[in-house]
Amino acid sequence: MSQPRDGAGRTAQELKRLGQVERGLGHHDAALALYEQAVAICRAVDDPLLLAHTIRHVGDIHQDAGRLDLAGPCYEEALTIYRANPQTSPLDLANTVRPFALLKEQKGAVEEAARLWAEARDLYASVNVAAGVAECSARLVRLGRETP
Repeated sequence: MSQPRDGAGRTAQELKRLGQVERGLGHHDAALALYEQAVAICRAVDDPLLLAHTIRHVGDIHQDAGRLDLAGPCYEEALTIYRANPQTSPLDLANTVRPFALLKEQKGAVEEAARLWAEARDLYASVNVAAGVAECSARLVRLGRETP
């Protein structure tokens, strides 16, 4: 990686850190502005995994603010990037599938939500994240796709 890319990557990470602080304070618009700046940098430096992670957080911000129609395309783009990259960690993929499953469930797309919850559960199981497995299993039971 060249120096400018490293510097840009650090800038994107710092913007994300500040965005996370704003998000934690419930300042969705301020968080979104910071994350959108980070997305622009990630696109410019051609760092697909950093881009996917950042876009996923933009989706989370939209979802937290109740903007479900804006969150969906963010998760779809992040998942497309992650699924195409052999260096994607199962945990990053799981952490993107999970909120997309939640979104689908909130929108009443039960079959798609169940498919995504099952995928997230398997991914969390592959990296021994018991809390993730438990949450996904509970969601599947709640959707009537599994018995307790």
